[in-house]
Amino acid sequence: MRIAATAFEAQQGMTITDAQHVILQVNQAYTQITGYSAEESIGKTPNMLASGRHDSSYYAAMMQSLEQNGAWTGEIWNRRKTGEVYPEWLTISAVKDSAGLTSHYVAIFSDITAKKESELRINHLAFYDPLTQLPNRRLLLDRLQQALASRKRSDAYGAILFIDLDNFKTLNDTLGHHIGDLLLQQVAQRLRNCVREGDTVARLGGDEFVVMLEELGNQLQDAVAQCESVGKKILATLNQPYQLAGHVYKNTPSIGITLINTHQEKVDDLLRRADLAMYQAKAAGRNTMCFFDPEMQSAVTARAALESDLGQAIQAAQFVLHYQAQVVRDGEIVGVEALVRWQHPLRGLVSPAEFIPLAEETGLILPLGRWVLETACQQIADWAGQAETAHLSVAVNVSALQVHQDDFVEQVLELLQRSGAPAQRLKLELTESLLLNDLDTVISKMMRLKAMGVGFSLDDFGTGYSSLSYLKRLPLDQLKIDQGFIRDILVDPNDAAIAKMVIVLGETLGLSVIAEGVECVAQKDFLAQIGCHAYQGYLFSRPLPLAGFMQLLREKSGAGSGA
Repeated sequence: MRIAATAFEAQQGMTITDAQHVILQVNQAYTQITGYSAEESIGKTPNMLASGRHDSSYYAAMMQSLEQNGAWTGEIWNRRKTGEVYPEWLTISAVKDSAGLTSHYVAIFSDITAKKESELRINHLAFYDPLTQLPNRRLLLDRLQQALASRKRSDAYGAILFIDLDNFKTLNDTLGHHIGDLLLQQVAQRLRNCVREGDTVARLGGDEFVVMLEELGNQLQDAVAQCESVGKKILATLNQPYQLAGHVYKNTPSIGITLINTHQEKVDDLLRRADLAMYQAKAAGRNTMCFFDPEMQSAVTARAALESDLGQAIQAAQFVLHYQAQVVRDGEIVGVEALVRWQHPLRGLVSPAEFIPLAEETGLILPLGRWVLETACQQIADWAGQAETAHLSVAVNVSALQVHQDDFVEQVLELLQRSGAPAQRLKLELTESLLLNDLDTVISKMMRLKAMGVGFSLDDFGTGYSSLSYLKRLPLDQLKIDQGFIRDILVDPNDAAIAKMVIVLGETLGLSVIAEGVECVAQKDFLAQIGCHAYQGYLFSRPLPLAGFMQLLREKSGAGSGA
């Protein structure tokens, strides 16, 4: 009896009832959990604890189990004396008499509130983003799968809006990640306010968000119109200034949209399409939205194949240099611009306009640019040993990524030394965009190379962010008038005025000026009339492979084919 009494006063709540479920005895743990004393409970039934969350069928199933199996175990919601509803784990056992009839019931239960709260926390961590409290990628994928499954029962369209914050990295880099986190939290709240209650706003990670719209109707035009309306609302809302710990900050989004219109879609394909549309919005200038177009997928597939081929092309030596003559007054060739060409084994000659931007974006411009410099230096060295070519300079375009490398100067000097090329014959062409970041460091690198004899030309002058304040600081040798101004120089007074301005500016700063894209005699004569006497363009020569250029040089020098 002592042992039984000790067991009865265990940490778990206990009640003993008769066969009619009238409470005969409770323990102290029962009182602690329910709030009811023994005096308040004895003589009543456990119905006094009912929470109201379970219907009559629930209790009928419980009694059926007791009658058939002599026991019931499960989770149940009960109500404390305070009115608080709480979850408990309950086991009820039937006590049989010598005749095999139920004489009593013994119930043992424990409060599992803490366990349930822990499960909820774990579930929240598993399915929600801790920073924004939005559904995370895992929950989004689950809801997308459910949305696709529902297409079997409904023809209504759904949609995915893939949202990426423009220039978010700049905010993190300048004001810190804690400010970036504040922006993400405010963006999340604004996105919630832009959609209906049944729609989903999720954070994929970083600064990427996804909005999933459902039940957009059965008509394509209506679904597109609703998507467009939500997209415009998101654009307007996210364009409003943010207050970030004392900083007033303006941020814009780029949005890609794709429709869900069949249950046979795949979740990954839907997200990929929305992502592609988002990048199309980026390419269109940011702060806009684009719908997915199947042609976009084809373009991206082709781009991926080109990127793969590009990486292999450098190793496979598929690149060659072509040379375009640079001439002075009477057509004398004084130099060349080295232009890289890709001799693809299947596609033939690939245009630089197609692969140079890709090389820039992927970082492959670094090994490619080094190869161009190395090949150009070797050509300079070869020409330096021949009387008819010793005077030729070679202009090489260098990208911002190359110049901003810490060892760029050392790379150039090492290539010059290894090839034996005279530095005075190498001219590096820079674009104005290169000068936007860390100008002082760029100038320092230019000065070091200038001291060794390397020349510099500012390419596409006038098309970017021309500034006299930095122009006078740069150790330049030459300004290059962009072909965009030359094309209509004979008919557009503005182009003519800009060309004249560049020439006067060059003279003032003691710099030579060369015009590119000269295609007819009238353009050349006009340029000569306003003071420009160096030219490059199809009037004189297209970019030629080495053998073709050498033939042109012989013809110009009058040496003939046997020279």
